[in-house]
Amino acid sequence: MDKTYYISADTLTLERIAQALQPGSRLALSEERRQRIQFCRDYLTGKLRDSDELFYGINTGFGSLCNIMISKEETEALQYKLVQSHACGTGDEVPPEIVRLMLLLKIQSLSYGFSGVRLELVERLVDFFNQGILPVVYQQGSLGASGDLAPLAHLSLPLVGLGEVHYQNGKREAAEILHALGIEPLRLQAKEGLALLNGTQFSGAYTGWCLLEARRLFHIANLCSATSIDAFDCRLSPFDERLHAIRAHEGQQQVAASIRRWLEGSGLAVRDKYYVQDPYAFRCTPQVHGASWDAISHTERVFLTEANSVTDNPNIFPDSDAILSGGNFHAQPLALVLDYLAIALAELGSISERRTYQLISGVRGLPSFLTSGAGLNSGLMIPQYTAASIVSQNKQLCTPASVDSIVSSNGQEDHVSMAANAATKCFRVVQNLERILAIEWMTAAQAMEFRRPSQSSPAIEELLGKYREEVPVLEEDRVLHYDILKTVEFLRKGIPG
Repeated sequence: MDKTYYISADTLTLERIAQALQPGSRLALSEERRQRIQFCRDYLTGKLRDSDELFYGINTGFGSLCNIMISKEETEALQYKLVQSHACGTGDEVPPEIVRLMLLLKIQSLSYGFSGVRLELVERLVDFFNQGILPVVYQQGSLGASGDLAPLAHLSLPLVGLGEVHYQNGKREAAEILHALGIEPLRLQAKEGLALLNGTQFSGAYTGWCLLEARRLFHIANLCSATSIDAFDCRLSPFDERLHAIRAHEGQQQVAASIRRWLEGSGLAVRDKYYVQDPYAFRCTPQVHGASWDAISHTERVFLTEANSVTDNPNIFPDSDAILSGGNFHAQPLALVLDYLAIALAELGSISERRTYQLISGVRGLPSFLTSGAGLNSGLMIPQYTAASIVSQNKQLCTPASVDSIVSSNGQEDHVSMAANAATKCFRVVQNLERILAIEWMTAAQAMEFRRPSQSSPAIEELLGKYREEVPVLEEDRVLHYDILKTVEFLRKGIPG
């Protein structure tokens, strides 16, 4: 089966991104995009040959050095030195799957033909993607304006034979890998270093990854809440379609419908209830989860606009004979929605932990800590501590990055977005949410054992049966760290939405 995805006039969607990132998938430039790239490059080459006009970063210095002219003989050295000097990232390495997405987004942006790079350069990025040559990139160093400069410099170093790459499960010098594969390092020409470094592809790649995970974890959150609702012997009335029709937030309606589907056919759900109302963590799941879904949806719209945009500077318009210097590299749109997304996902974790807490509290016919031998056994006492700790960390990570700014480049770059910091914070919130939801599922599954012989819905019982093949019922205390890890893996296998 052909797994080649063409960079073309088609709009990049989350679905296409997910497909392109599958193992074995390859990229290729459509003929239309190849022509656009070449047309723009030919225009720029002619412009530099026939004009002595100053164009930022093409024949001038960078940042506050923008008024210093660079001779035609030094143009190539200028681009090489730019990539060298800006590769000063630090901190943890960017995960390989996000580096792969950075390559995809950079190829997409350059393919529109407004950046002035050679076709050869874009094709080399495609080759890196297809051959699994993944540059080593670091998480810290970008201010989210003038582009994600330091991370994108590290992404670009291997193109010129510098830096390190991950290749075939090992980390090696880029020059060594290029030599082994018979690939000559590129000699960057006018505008190319700047086009590579300007852009929002670091922040954008994190946003795309977080969104793909957010979609998956949202469905898991709905499953966990439905299972907890049944395990806690809650009423179904809060999920009645009529209630949500009169407060018609899209996400709220969607969550209520999801919970109704999960609980369809549940014997527990329809039996007589002895409680007039249920705690908010159960009763208000549609309102809370739904608001988070609306935030996810908004973030997706902003991200896809960014992913299908040109974000370097200056931009070249051959059709109107113009080279325009602007600020499309400023990542403020991503910074704001990354903060928003982090808050929305943290709230999914916050309400999940509250359901976990209720389930172990020794009420509604469930034993304290969901163990029949409380005292000698602690049961599920401490997983709730773990969830509470992670929830608290998420609250700390949700301090917004986008309200911050700091002056750089001698005042030339006097307002920055901090989107990169928002991105790496959101990444950690996503990872934390997965663990919180795993703890809720583990807890709800244990609570179900104390409702027997009553049954939940066929859909939930089927999943519980599969889960018990990997994580047995907690009869006596054991090391629950391993149960949490196994639960995370179980939920990663794919929960139907």
